[in-house]
Amino acid sequence: MSLSVVLAGGGTAGHISPMLALADALRRDDPGTDIVCLGTAEGLEARLVPSRGYELRTLPKVPLPRKPTPALLRVPGRLLGAVRTAERVLAEVEADVVVGMGGYVSTPAYLAARRAKVPIVVHEQNARAGLANRLGARLTTHVATTFERTTLPHAVRLGMPLRQEITTLDVAATRAQARSHFGLAADAPTLLVTGGSLGAQKINESMAAAAAALPSAGVGVLHLTGAGKAIEPPSGQGPAYVVAEYTDRMDLAYAAADLVLCRAGANTVCEVTTVGLPGVYVPLPIGNGEQRLNAEPVVEAGGGLLIDNAELDGDYIAGPLRELLLDADRLSSMAAISAAHGSRESDVLLAEMVHAAAGGAR
Repeated sequence: MSLSVVLAGGGTAGHISPMLALADALRRDDPGTDIVCLGTAEGLEARLVPSRGYELRTLPKVPLPRKPTPALLRVPGRLLGAVRTAERVLAEVEADVVVGMGGYVSTPAYLAARRAKVPIVVHEQNARAGLANRLGARLTTHVATTFERTTLPHAVRLGMPLRQEITTLDVAATRAQARSHFGLAADAPTLLVTGGSLGAQKINESMAAAAAALPSAGVGVLHLTGAGKAIEPPSGQGPAYVVAEYTDRMDLAYAAADLVLCRAGANTVCEVTTVGLPGVYVPLPIGNGEQRLNAEPVVEAGGGLLIDNAELDGDYIAGPLRELLLDADRLSSMAAISAAHGSRESDVLLAEMVHAAAGGAR
């Protein structure tokens, strides 16, 4: 008998991407698996989940104020309403298991599952666990983390579920095709610059300040600026400096690169290590510091570098970064270390945990 699985996660791509990778793994294992995703009407999941062919049910958004404010008084009532909505969904789909990825909808999903006596699985993406998953981990023994250092009860490190075009990518075998796809030089050392779908203004500004220094040194660049943040590529001689706001072929973007300059979101760090590329990670300077924690293990091992957002500038791009791109031996060594920190089977391993939590029902 096939499982009925409810997946809870949304708000950011960091929650949605692993949720959809898990959904794909469950469907590959058993095409008859019934999958319903819980999310909000306002988040990215409202577009991304249906576009991947999965049903989305929405819950009211219940943010928890981090400081005492009048809004805190409204949380219990709003949370109870979200829990009751989640309970109705679990009953309607006869859920065998609830899987939470963190974020606003996971807390009511966990509480609804507890009330309905439905098994719970928790997956934490970041090195520092969020509030929802700290709660969820107290309600189940089936807890998976992306990073070894994450502290949660009953935690087992399984890594980050990623989409198959990343987990099956052979960078060396695809490199020629990838560089041709983007119009990059076939033989030049190549830098991939990405700040995610929304871009990273600091990274873009630093690249613009030193852009000409890279082609003039024989380095190619694929610069993904983010939506609405296009910049003019430098003019002059040397390998191509290709600028695009985004690409729907990140697998080819990785395959084209020898080095990645990027933020240190959990999904980004896991993609870069899984495809076996060295990264120069620039953690987002706001939040609770989890981006730095995400990148620290691979950086400490020698598979990447960390630079503070405030310290990234044109001089760094034209100096240390350019020197690294021209050091083929060092890049090769860093790439091997990076690959050792990646995981290509995390989606499968998490799917196995889901089946175990549900008692192996089919």
